[in-house]
Amino acid sequence: MPAPSFLTVLYQHHLWANLRLLEACAGLSDEQLDTTVAGTFGSIRDTLQHLVLAEQGYFSRISTGRRLQRPEGAPPPTMAQLADSLRQTGAGLIDWASRVQGDDAVEIDWDGELRSVPKTILLTQAINHATEHRSQVMTILTQLGVQPPDCDAWTYYEATGR
Repeated sequence: MPAPSFLTVLYQHHLWANLRLLEACAGLSDEQLDTTVAGTFGSIRDTLQHLVLAEQGYFSRISTGRRLQRPEGAPPPTMAQLADSLRQTGAGLIDWASRVQGDDAVEIDWDGELRSVPKTILLTQAINHATEHRSQVMTILTQLGVQPPDCDAWTYYEATGR
């Protein structure tokens, strides 16, 4: 079996790191989940929900070319629902990362103006966005005295035997 491509490994790590962080947060109390620290997006709960909903949006644009339509007034997702969503979008990003061509684009309403945005930018944003917010959650965990999980590539390499 051939070795996975660079992009495949990059998105496999992305999925693994997202799930590892979510797993570390699953046992937190409501008070801990609602903790925030200056300079971060918001509480742990809000940041995790934002990370997952944004990834759903990126994946929808990449896979269908359309903006994700969320039901108005839907209740916030549970930790289990967040994990399920990350598994689905993560697997989808792994699949699409190797299929997207440099000239593949989608139309996006960008501040009231339709713009053609390369799907490669959406794939890049999915990685950067999640990395930034994982770091913010790990900062809050540290401030709470909770050891955050190692989500770096070295730990991924060790954990997966790559």
